[in-house]
Amino acid sequence: MSRFLLLCMSLLSAFAVAGEPGVTEKSITIGQSISLEQGKNIYGEAAARGARLYFDSVNAEGGVHGRKIIVKLMDDDGKNATAAQNARQLIADGVFLLFGSIEGGPSTAVAEVATELKVPFFGPMAGSPTLRRPHLAYVFPVRAEHREEFRALMAWGKATGMTNVGFFRSDTAVGKAHLENVRLIANELGMKVALDVPFKSDVSDAQLDDMVRMIGLAKLDMVINHGSSGIYQRLIVKARSAGLKTVFMGVNSGSTQIVEKLGPTAHGMVFSQVVPNPRSGKHPITREFVDAARKAGMSEPLSFGNMEGYVTAKALVAVLRANGPALTREGLIRTMDSFSADLGGLSVRWKSNDHEGSRYVDLSMVGKDGRFVD
Repeated sequence: MSRFLLLCMSLLSAFAVAGEPGVTEKSITIGQSISLEQGKNIYGEAAARGARLYFDSVNAEGGVHGRKIIVKLMDDDGKNATAAQNARQLIADGVFLLFGSIEGGPSTAVAEVATELKVPFFGPMAGSPTLRRPHLAYVFPVRAEHREEFRALMAWGKATGMTNVGFFRSDTAVGKAHLENVRLIANELGMKVALDVPFKSDVSDAQLDDMVRMIGLAKLDMVINHGSSGIYQRLIVKARSAGLKTVFMGVNSGSTQIVEKLGPTAHGMVFSQVVPNPRSGKHPITREFVDAARKAGMSEPLSFGNMEGYVTAKALVAVLRANGPALTREGLIRTMDSFSADLGGLSVRWKSNDHEGSRYVDLSMVGKDGRFVD
């Protein structure tokens, strides 16, 4: 390489260090507003731990182009307004980009701030359609959206002889958008959405009892949920107490929490997952993850939440490496707008008008021991 090119590269790198928020010669600071709820959100805690596991392993090897990744983390407590406030504060504090929120509402709130202030928001761990449609130039999901999870669950139901579907969903605009997707998928599969069951966050036990009666009268083969895992748990307990044989299914978010809270009642439930089962060892990335967790001394059972955080962090590092050492926000967006990679059996891709990320969806059933079985 000529001295002239080396000089140009050095000048570009120096410019990025001097002029770009969150970027120094030795570090990249990213901001993460995530729903930890002071330790009560099991999935959020697991996802944050999984992301930190990958970032720590990269930093231990010298970082990305000589820069270590620093994560400034804030708890949004599962509240949209707090998530938006956190995003603004993190940007004001000078982070390079926003990263890895969970839950549809808080993630959408962060996306709105990122779009307004023209700051990249990478890897929202939520399946809301609002993160993809209409197209958001500054938002780059990694995981598949809920629409693909609904499709996988309903296709499994169809293959096992189910036809009547119920949709238990939050009574919000996003919940209605999910309902339309479920109806479209049902029509494609020759199934019927026989019952729409919207709920508010303050739903009472009496209202849940009425919903259970409606499910019984509709003779539903299966129920899919979108929304609060806690409310879904209450519904399932009441349905089982009433003797309903309906198969209850769920998307990945909240799956671990639902299974832990329900105990033996969760046996036989089917969940969609947007990352491979960390215990399966079927994919290179799961073996890599388990090895990294073992080396780091992670003692808790490895979960889908840990895995999703790890995968999302790995995707970000892959993009940062592809970008090169001259790091700017707009330059990173240009890199992502024509980027694809295999992360180890899980592929991601973004185009300038389509920030799809991954389409990976798998199904897992809850076994008698309370573990997820592929």
